[in-house]
Amino acid sequence: MLKCSYGKRMKELVAKLNQYAKEYYTEDNPSVSDADYDKLYRELVALEAEHPEYVQADSPTHRVGGLVLDGFEKYQHEYPLYSLQDAFSREELDAFDQRVKAEFPNADYMAELKIDGLSISLTYVDGVLQVGATRGDGSIGENITENVKRISDIPLKLDQPLNITVRGECYLPRAEFERINIQRQENGEAEFANPRNAAAGTLRQLDTKVVAERRLATFLYQEASPTERLTQNDVLNEVAELGFSVNPRRIVTSSMDEIWDFIQAVGQDRDHLAYDIDGVVIKVNSLAMQEELGFTVKAPRWAIAYKFPPEQAETKVLAISVSLGRTGVLTPAADLKPVRLAGTTVKRATLHNEDYIRDKDIRVGDRVIIQKAGEIIPEVVRSLPDKRDGSEVVFSMPHTCPACGSDVVRRDGEAAWRCVNPDCPAVIGEKIAHFVSRDAMNIDGLGDAIVQQLLTKELIHDVADIYGLTKDELVALEGFGEKSADNLLKAIEASKSVGLARVLFALGIRFVGAKAGRVLAESFGSVDALMKASADDLTAIDDIGPRIADSIVSYLAKKKIRPSSKN
Repeated sequence: MLKCSYGKRMKELVAKLNQYAKEYYTEDNPSVSDADYDKLYRELVALEAEHPEYVQADSPTHRVGGLVLDGFEKYQHEYPLYSLQDAFSREELDAFDQRVKAEFPNADYMAELKIDGLSISLTYVDGVLQVGATRGDGSIGENITENVKRISDIPLKLDQPLNITVRGECYLPRAEFERINIQRQENGEAEFANPRNAAAGTLRQLDTKVVAERRLATFLYQEASPTERLTQNDVLNEVAELGFSVNPRRIVTSSMDEIWDFIQAVGQDRDHLAYDIDGVVIKVNSLAMQEELGFTVKAPRWAIAYKFPPEQAETKVLAISVSLGRTGVLTPAADLKPVRLAGTTVKRATLHNEDYIRDKDIRVGDRVIIQKAGEIIPEVVRSLPDKRDGSEVVFSMPHTCPACGSDVVRRDGEAAWRCVNPDCPAVIGEKIAHFVSRDAMNIDGLGDAIVQQLLTKELIHDVADIYGLTKDELVALEGFGEKSADNLLKAIEASKSVGLARVLFALGIRFVGAKAGRVLAESFGSVDALMKASADDLTAIDDIGPRIADSIVSYLAKKKIRPSSKN
């Protein structure tokens, strides 16, 4: 075969394989068998190995290669991603309708399913995928291009050489979620709490091979760049014609009664869908009207998201267990007889604190109602005392720490029991886990298992010791090689540049969340200035009350907060 013929054949194979993939993943109507697809795919792989100069930008082989990324770069969105105003009742939808109709009496709406996934933005230049990014805070996200290339229903190249940015939701199908959790259970790994969390964790994987294996999917719903289309429905039709997956279940109407009927019908079908949804989005259909209506600071005035009420289920409390958080608080949770809820199997539910258990009279052995409202784990709503048989046991909180055996205390005015031992290993571990987390210091590669190894081997005793770790110490740990050690040390070094606001949040100072961290950083500018501040200085700042001020002063008086080397 002549050299130019190799390039021609590779181009033919790419076109065929991409068409077959579209039929399989997007249209659910495959025209060839898996065996036929695999035969063509293997031919393409062989040709690309022999003739890399002819590899196509949209080759399906780009979806499966295993790259290990160093991390994710920040990405500035050209067009901001806004949040939507939420509605929880028909009355709120009618109020939205009245506001729109006051300006545009003839407006109609498009209602579509609200996919419970992660927002992504895809940018194409000359029809080729250039950037895939997370939503982030709406203005700045993370560049996850290599990961989105591994999502089978995202085109790597469009049929037209367009410069376009499209937005949508990335989600994990329920069947895939179940498959992954069964696999994780067999491997002795912690199961994912729900499909949304699993999708989020997958998109932030540094190993692209893992992303390819988990079979994420997407629904696109918006063209972010300027468009000449007349309506939102036109946009979705065009996006579908370009090869993207678009959810077909939607209606266009000017009647809020019809939209409400649509919402009720979707709610009844919700458990039978192949993916999770948490509501219905209603948008003014006319793009010109959307532009006229504009935006508030946070949300478009031309759209609203109706959120379904929390789903509930009945089950039995098998036991009540207690765990420790990073502030030493003992938190009770109900171990449940497994029950299906919101598309997942639930085995645990939060009980918050001792007063919550007492006020709701929740006992071991009780039949209870649990609900899920978008949290990591559900909560117990109420017990069902009419179903008791006399074998139920009243629960009492332990008066010693389950991790270190120290006495626990309940301070005046608080609902929580707390371990106050500063050397409690469970508390130290939780504090370090918070410190290295994504919204704090963002130290990729320092997961719970690694932290426990470091603590067990006494390589670290607090967060400051992280900055004294050496390569020799890391490569001696189970599961660590030179490359993973180098990557972790790079992540630790990079964390020194996250800024004062995130450092203050990372330290886990009681009552100091991400917002308070930002306010303090803007007001003082440096750790040294903050350490010199009195409680009066702190309370003079908007959003900093006496409780936060006292906590900060107390913390800084007895803690070392600069990175240090181990002795």
